[in-house]
Amino acid sequence: MVQNGMYYVKQDLYDIVRSLKGDVGDPRHRPVICLIPSEESEQLFWAIPMGNLNHRTNSQIERIHKYMSYPDNDIRSCYYHIGRTTNDSIFFISDVLPVIDKYIEAEHLGADKKHFILKNPVLIKELQRKVYRVLSYENSSPNRFRQHITDTKNYLLEELVVIERK
Repeated sequence: MVQNGMYYVKQDLYDIVRSLKGDVGDPRHRPVICLIPSEESEQLFWAIPMGNLNHRTNSQIERIHKYMSYPDNDIRSCYYHIGRTTNDSIFFISDVLPVIDKYIEAEHLGADKKHFILKNPVLIKELQRKVYRVLSYENSSPNRFRQHITDTKNYLLEELVVIERK
């Protein structure tokens, strides 16, 4: 994986989350952006699911804007972000998941048919800020979010240990 690269993850990752009693909500085949390598392993990235803003109803967009308008000290302000990638995108930051190469299905391609890597430094900085806030909140209370971030991370870290032994 490349930092800030966009990918599609295998259904197997969502199956792992469910096996750990987590919920992935809507596991559509949507791109994720592998934004930040984990402190525990450079092979594990924090991936943010994304969606197309144009596929949302007005009430859904209003709800996202409502969350984004909460004060910065309110964790809910970090749940979503709207920005431009290959189109107007919604970043579902509160649905962040750890991912390793084994669970990457394919690269997300841009209009030039090449792997799309986010380069906008302003957008990257804001996404990172929000992801770090969500992860900090998660660290203070493991598995607070529906996808059981901590259990999933620990599962994947154990898989990496097994892979390295081979």
